[in-house]
Amino acid sequence: MTLSLRALSPLAVLAVLGPATPADAQGAHAPATPAEMVATYHSLADGILALKRTEEDLCRAILAATSAHGQVELGRARRAIEAGDARGAQAAVEALAADVGQLATEGDGAVGVVRKKLLDGGHHHNAAGEAQGIFDEGFVIVTRAAKGRLLESARTIGQMARAPRAEALDAEWKKVQAVVAELLKPEP
Repeated sequence: MTLSLRALSPLAVLAVLGPATPADAQGAHAPATPAEMVATYHSLADGILALKRTEEDLCRAILAATSAHGQVELGRARRAIEAGDARGAQAAVEALAADVGQLATEGDGAVGVVRKKLLDGGHHHNAAGEAQGIFDEGFVIVTRAAKGRLLESARTIGQMARAPRAEALDAEWKKVQAVVAELLKPEP
């Protein structure tokens, strides 16, 4: 004879099958997530947070390298000015202005393509900061305020290209370096 659960009353089904879980039988809550799953989730969280930190470190490295390149261009401009080489000075000052512009945009166009890819994939490093207007979409280190100051310096330096003066370049570069130094401070 085959026992059909449909033929039994609900109480009889419980008697045959028993309670759904031991916790239900004792009136307790559902069982906890298995420790192995929690450990794996912790590991995944560590990896995700490490990737976020790596993105920050990479963006700081981009800023530091661009700043170092700007320092080289400033030295080239100074030497050209001292030598009376108007064309050389102009080229160096224009390159310096471009470097400052790249600082403002957290990298060049190639980095912008990567930023767009991340945004298209739903990754917003500073989503909360974007919502508050602190960061432009997709930016990791450069705030809107810092971007504005750097773009202003890029314009000022670019305007100096036709008749550069070492003292004026140095003064504007000091402003740039102050912004960059603040941006390169690691967050706690």
